[in-house]
Amino acid sequence: MNKAWIKTMAVALAFVSVGFYAQRVYAHHSFAMYDQTKVLVLTGVAHQFIAQANHAELHFYVIGSDGKLERDKSGQLVDWGVEMAGAAAVAREGITGDSFKAGTIFTVHMNPLRSGGNFGSRVGPIYKCPWRTPPAAGKTCQSVEGMTVIGGNF
Repeated sequence: MNKAWIKTMAVALAFVSVGFYAQRVYAHHSFAMYDQTKVLVLTGVAHQFIAQANHAELHFYVIGSDGKLERDKSGQLVDWGVEMAGAAAVAREGITGDSFKAGTIFTVHMNPLRSGGNFGSRVGPIYKCPWRTPPAAGKTCQSVEGMTVIGGNF
C-alpha cells in the first residue's frame, strides 16, 4: 500500500465518522416532540431555572386568565416547563438563574408537547414583568409598564 492511498482512506473514514456523529446530534436535537403548528402564550411565576449544557429549562406556575395561580383538581399549582437552547446560549441572551429567580413573573410563547404534557419549546423572547408586578387579569407581561424583553425575536 502506498502512503497516498492510506492518507486518502484515513480522510474518507474521518468524513464518514463525522457524518454519523452529526446525524446523531441532529436527531438528539429534534423538536418532533413539540407541535410546531401551535403556539401557547403562558404567563407564570418562575420557581426553578435549570442550566444544562444542551437545553436550559425554566419551570413555572401558571397564572390563569383570572389573574390567580391555576390549580389542578387536587389543589396543586399547575406546573409548566419550557425548554430553550443550552445554558451558555441563553445566558448570552440574558436568561440565567439570576435573571429568572424564583418569584419572577413572565410571559413566554412556546410550542407545546404533542403528548399534551405541561412542557414546551420556547419561541421568541420572554417578556418579564417588573418584580412583584403581575399583569392585570386576562393580560400578559407585555401589557405591564416597565416590562423587559429578554432573548429571541418574535
